[in-house]
Amino acid sequence: MRMWFTQVTLRLVASFLAVSTFAPRPAQAFTSYPDDFVNPNYMLARHYPGNTGGAQFSILKWADFLAAQGPWTVIDKPVVPPSGDLHDYMSWSPYSWPNCSALGNTTELPLPQVWAECPYYLRDGLFNPDVRMINNTGHFNAMADAVWMNSLAWAMTRINRYAQNAATFLNVWFLQNSTAMNPNLVYSQMRRGPGKGQMGAHTGELDLKCMAKIANAILILRNGNSIHWTSDMDQGMINWCQSFIEWLTTYWIALEEAMAPNNHGSYYYAQLASHYLIVNDTEGAKRAIQTYFTTTYMSQITASGEQPLEARRTRPYHYRAYNLIAMITNARIGEYLGLNYWNWTGSEGAGIKAALDYAMTIPPGTENADELYQPIAGVAAKYGDPDNKYANFLANVDPRYPAAPYFLWSQPFSDSGLPAARPGWSRKRDSSASKSTLGGSATLFAILSVALGFITWWG
Repeated sequence: MRMWFTQVTLRLVASFLAVSTFAPRPAQAFTSYPDDFVNPNYMLARHYPGNTGGAQFSILKWADFLAAQGPWTVIDKPVVPPSGDLHDYMSWSPYSWPNCSALGNTTELPLPQVWAECPYYLRDGLFNPDVRMINNTGHFNAMADAVWMNSLAWAMTRINRYAQNAATFLNVWFLQNSTAMNPNLVYSQMRRGPGKGQMGAHTGELDLKCMAKIANAILILRNGNSIHWTSDMDQGMINWCQSFIEWLTTYWIALEEAMAPNNHGSYYYAQLASHYLIVNDTEGAKRAIQTYFTTTYMSQITASGEQPLEARRTRPYHYRAYNLIAMITNARIGEYLGLNYWNWTGSEGAGIKAALDYAMTIPPGTENADELYQPIAGVAAKYGDPDNKYANFLANVDPRYPAAPYFLWSQPFSDSGLPAARPGWSRKRDSSASKSTLGGSATLFAILSVALGFITWWG
């Protein structure tokens, strides 16, 4: 009875969102998380805590929002890779800038001449906007977000259009002959200029950092026996990832990334473990996680909790949070595999919690403060929050945090009694609720909010 009521109510909410023209703004606007991994068993069991209605509502909204933008393909770019094959992934180094002063030109140079003849110099943290002319990176990230959110929405509701969305986007990017990406990153983060630009850099392996989301989605569809995740698609992804694993563990620029001591190394092992999960190689995934925590991780955190390799960058607040997310992703993958690295400490005796606690003491300055919110919730859920330090911090800086999708799987964690924990909450509707009458849409959303909040408690 509980499961039936849960399914019917979630279907009602999702169906209403799909057709409504007066649906409210989601309680939290879309944010692309750098990476994460949710235990597929948790999502498929659907025994979510009663304070996660707002987070569930946001996942449904994000899934529909992202699905409307797809599909995406690697061949959608205006510049052909040096191989001549549009199916090869390609990106330019994001922090490289040209200096054409030595060329002696008196007029503006055509862009292809700039790319080929002007020396390029690294300006750390300063993004060159022309990099997005070739937007394989942005398209891959958008695809990964859409696949992940739609698979989570399917796990919550069992509405098949969500699974179909995820399967379609994966098929177009990885499997369909006319649009599929070749399984390598030879031309990722290419540094342009004379004598350069014909090969990618090891830093380009970071372009596929979102593979944990992809693996997460596939495990949900596979383990949940979705009718839209066919045996042919499953085998196709296994074949693609097996080829990519061979490249990622043997090609010289990939091996350089494996040796990176900072966030690049952290994401390399998360990506490698994710590919192993897709090909059903549990032992390979375990080795990747074990290698990370016994090598790269050991020198990433000082006794104080500082991450010196991230702190020296031009955007230290961002990079501390960025690497923390990779650490947590690796720990979550490890936990899914039966490994416990949550209390593993580095060579100076500090671990993930100490790194988060230290990062919270540093003001963001001009950087985006919200980059730290996702790892705060992850740490609070795993290590506990007996004095409400983490909940109070988030409540002070972001009263909508219980409506963030990460709140659904970062449990147990307090919602601080905030109204954003309710499905579809918005300030506008809350203020209108104090009036003597409610419009039809507000009444319907109130009913749906109560229902969704109830099933998380009961089902």
